[in-house]
Amino acid sequence: MAGMRAGGTLLTGALLGIVMVAVVFGGEAAVSTTEFCTSCHSMSYPAEELKTSSHYGALGANPGCKDCHIPQGFKNFHLAVATHVVDGARELYLEFANDYSTLEKFNERRLIMAHDARMNLKKWDSNTCRECHKNPQPPGADAKAAHKKMETEGATCIDCHQNLVHKEVAETDLNASRKEGKMVLKPQKKDEDDEEDEDEG
Repeated sequence: MAGMRAGGTLLTGALLGIVMVAVVFGGEAAVSTTEFCTSCHSMSYPAEELKTSSHYGALGANPGCKDCHIPQGFKNFHLAVATHVVDGARELYLEFANDYSTLEKFNERRLIMAHDARMNLKKWDSNTCRECHKNPQPPGADAKAAHKKMETEGATCIDCHQNLVHKEVAETDLNASRKEGKMVLKPQKKDEDDEEDEDEG
């Protein structure tokens, strides 16, 4: 009798474990859809920008929010859950704390949001980029030298490739930002026209 009771308890525990795993994985999949992301009004702006970017339709795919902003695959599941719990809770709070009713008001916080997304990619070694861009072979000596920085300086895709999808904002120095614990902007590049004017002067 005791053996049957123990077996029943074990079976119940196993079934509950399976149900819990299914709920966690199913929940994670549900909150990773573009439809879920854009249920917050503010995310409809960047979602529309994605559709007009060079990334949409590239490599024969139409990526959604999760493809860039949520690490994919079983090996990254812990990162996906942590991202939804930590960043999701923060963004939900900010959705209510800020007025994003117009694109102009959204743009007031755009740089901060872009920097947060960039820092996530830096932390993950740009693994969402690498899901599609496997073993890139950049053409030209300058591009090859820049890619060498991934081996020599601990750089990752997002260090150099910013402003590819959404509306352009100032680029941030991610290594300096990490070191100083706050957003550090990259030095502004001089326009070629400005350089020509200086040469003439």
